[in-house]
Amino acid sequence: MTIQRIKPGDYTKTPIDKTEDPDFGTDMIPKTRYTSREFMQKEWDRLWTKVWNWGCASEDVAEPGDYIVTSLGKEEILITRQPDGTIKAFYNVCQHRGNRLMMGQGNATTFRCNYHHWEYRLNGEFENIPDIESFPQGAPPCGGLTEVRSREWNGFVFFCLDPDGESFEDFIHPLEEHLGPYHFDRMVKVTDWTVEWECNWKTSVDAFNESYHVQGIHPELLYFIEDKHLQIDTYDKHNRYLIPFATISHRVNETTEIPHLIKHAMKEAGMDPADFDGRVSEVRGALQKFKREHGAEMGIDYSDLNDEQLTDDYHYMIFPNITMNTHAEDLMLFRQRPHETDPDRMYFDVQMFKLLKKGEEKPRKPKNERFKHGERSMGLVIDQDAANLPGVQRGMHSEAYEGLWLGDQELRIRHFHKVLMDYVQED
Repeated sequence: MTIQRIKPGDYTKTPIDKTEDPDFGTDMIPKTRYTSREFMQKEWDRLWTKVWNWGCASEDVAEPGDYIVTSLGKEEILITRQPDGTIKAFYNVCQHRGNRLMMGQGNATTFRCNYHHWEYRLNGEFENIPDIESFPQGAPPCGGLTEVRSREWNGFVFFCLDPDGESFEDFIHPLEEHLGPYHFDRMVKVTDWTVEWECNWKTSVDAFNESYHVQGIHPELLYFIEDKHLQIDTYDKHNRYLIPFATISHRVNETTEIPHLIKHAMKEAGMDPADFDGRVSEVRGALQKFKREHGAEMGIDYSDLNDEQLTDDYHYMIFPNITMNTHAEDLMLFRQRPHETDPDRMYFDVQMFKLLKKGEEKPRKPKNERFKHGERSMGLVIDQDAANLPGVQRGMHSEAYEGLWLGDQELRIRHFHKVLMDYVQED
């Protein structure tokens, strides 16, 4: 099946041009990157403490005094909205005896430690130290909480633990141009889960960085997406592929009956499948045209998106650990965080965002739900991945397995490892 593409240059919006495929060779990726505690420590020292990390959605700290605590490895970061509307982030630790300062999220006028009631202003400065006269050395010279660099962008907050590291603009480039037209800041969060998985964080990143596994793990998706003939683009640190939706895979035979997942997409857009007269492979183009013509009356502004974005998944990876399934009306964001001490475990954050139609009532903000794999469903597709990944991680410990043997469909994984090793610089 031939995928019809918009010609380069038709839009000056999200770039659609194919990047040249880099040559990363064909060497095996050693399994020790997934199983070794020594490598895990190098990642902490040379990667996590150097890169810009996704912290939260802007709506989590929408009003002055709003705060949220997010964790990364051994550290907790306190992100808060200032009275002037800006964002600040701090290590979430009291300077007195090291107690964790705040938990979860909420709104505060000051941050007060529940141990001895040392108190800090929203800008991190000391507000009150009880019985300060009993400290002959006076208050700690730090002046308050230790701040980390933070940046708000397109509806999200990022932070960096390296005070002298690269700027956020250099780090995120060129994705500000790619993702800006989606206007994530206009979307609202509808799902917020944190799940503990029994695998390395990179095992999870890999699973969402290629579509080669769709035929094996998600066979039902073969009747909704093209899984092989995709455009893969790699950039300095980040990468993407463009996945045609509302179509069928080249691996299955076309029928006269429109598959139910495609019917669902048509109905969601206000298009009656019974009125469609054509081949299943022609639905995608017809759905794009219908959305373009009827978006305004449906209460959705598609003006900043190209036609392909009205149906397809522009699937981005923000290095090192953010997977973004970007669609015209919604965003499914995965954050894959390392465990504090165990390379065979990780934390999988799922946050889903929805673009509200004009006049649609804003839903109640979801609370973060925490659970372990298997305790509840995350939906069929994610459940399928979650069920598979612990077996992948166990298999990596086998004496019979040496490392990842990658093909061309897994170019994004090889690119990810190239950038990873640029940071880790293993001896």
